[in-house]
Order: sequence, then structure tokens, then C-alpha cells
Amino acid sequence: MIILYGIKNCDTVKRARKWLEAEGISHEFHDFRKDGLDAALVAEFIKALGHAALINKRGTTWRKLDEGDKTDISEAKAAALMLAHAALIKRPVWRLADGWALGFSAADQAALALKLGK
Repeated sequence: MIILYGIKNCDTVKRARKWLEAEGISHEFHDFRKDGLDAALVAEFIKALGHAALINKRGTTWRKLDEGDKTDISEAKAAALMLAHAALIKRPVWRLADGWALGFSAADQAALALKLGK
């Protein structure tokens, strides 16, 4: 079972969900804001994908952070920031049957389609 993690109103998450539905791929959607985000889930993300990859440095949430929060980002600091600001997590995060994936660029979509046999 695929679980797609993200925020419902994120354009990239919307595209990913529409693609999954159009391809007839069974999945669950976990909205960080509605369904929650806890330290255990963030730790799973970090273990699978790395804390540096998970931080979205292109979004409004990142730009609004204090300068001190943006420097020397350790794994622990990244986890704390993600828990405090779910929108900092690059989206979508994918839990697949055989691992994890992050994002939904054209290249990500092609890789997922290949992996899922679509």
C-alpha cells in the first residue's frame, strides 16, 4: 500500500494525488495538518530520506524562519523544525512497498511510474 504524505492544499501534492487516481493506483493520503505529524514519523522520514533532503528551502515557511534557525541544521534541529512547521517538509513524501521517495517532479514521476509498473 502506498501512503502519500503532505498537505492537502499543496499544488505538488494535488498533482501527485490526481496522477495516482488517474493511474488507478491504490493509496492512502496522510495530511500533516489534519492527520498529524509526530516525532516518530519525522524520524522515519529522516532515516529513509535524510534530513537535508526533507527541508524545503524554497517555500514561504523557510523564508519566514529566523536566520538562526536556518544555519547549522543538524538532524535533531531539522526534526524539531519539521515538527514545529510541517510546511517545511518537502512534499510529497511517498511510502512505497519497497522503500521511500520524495517529491513529484517530472523525473520523480517517471521513476515512480517505472517502479510501479505504470
